[in-house]
Amino acid sequence: MAYTVAVISQSDDGAVVIDSEILKNSFLFEGLDRDLVAHLAQAARPVTLNKDQILFFEGDESDGFYAILEGAVRVSVVSDEGEERIIAILCDGEIVGELGLIDGSLRSARVTGARPSRLAFVPKSGFQRAADENPAIYRHMLRVVGERLRETNIARRAQDFLPLTGRVAQTMLRLATAFGRPVGDGRTLIHHKITHAGIASMVGVARENVSRTLSKWQREKVVSRISGYYCLEDEPTLRRLAGEAAEEA
Repeated sequence: MAYTVAVISQSDDGAVVIDSEILKNSFLFEGLDRDLVAHLAQAARPVTLNKDQILFFEGDESDGFYAILEGAVRVSVVSDEGEERIIAILCDGEIVGELGLIDGSLRSARVTGARPSRLAFVPKSGFQRAADENPAIYRHMLRVVGERLRETNIARRAQDFLPLTGRVAQTMLRLATAFGRPVGDGRTLIHHKITHAGIASMVGVARENVSRTLSKWQREKVVSRISGYYCLEDEPTLRRLAGEAAEEA
């Protein structure tokens, strides 16, 4: 299969401004002084990413991070047999690729355009220059990363106890956030064709379990299919299921 890889603009004419609030959506910069965040934004360069275009591959050098200004990307890993497992969908205001700034490790996953997107790339060199000039950035990162590691460990343990329906509901709501289009009467069309296998990879269960859950919801008119796209017919029920899952965790 042929891939198209995104190219970062090197033109000074294409300067892009990242709102400090967007950078603060990243756990690395939440709570960081606004002036320091603005200093990092000055190093940003624009990136245009098409649907199914590769932003970077697993194993690539961690040369910087990306702020998603508009659009959505999917984060995935690929088996030796070429099977893709989607880990997450990230959309407007979120950050991808920042972990490599901490430990200098290679990219741990593939990131691909889930729909046409505009991003801002902050190169590692620009980040390090800003952090060297302002050591408070490094101190802040050490504190926040420790907090995130604790939160991740707790979340992983809790997920083992989440009901299947709650996990599928959370995934459908996440897809609606990334690709949703209102179609009236409180209904939301997920304008992104995704298979049961794709949803199962995000949930982390067998495809058959997801198929049974979605078939049941279709009978109960919680979701429907319109021209191959899923539509959330009863979003309050999905939110209730997702909320119950969180409470039980």
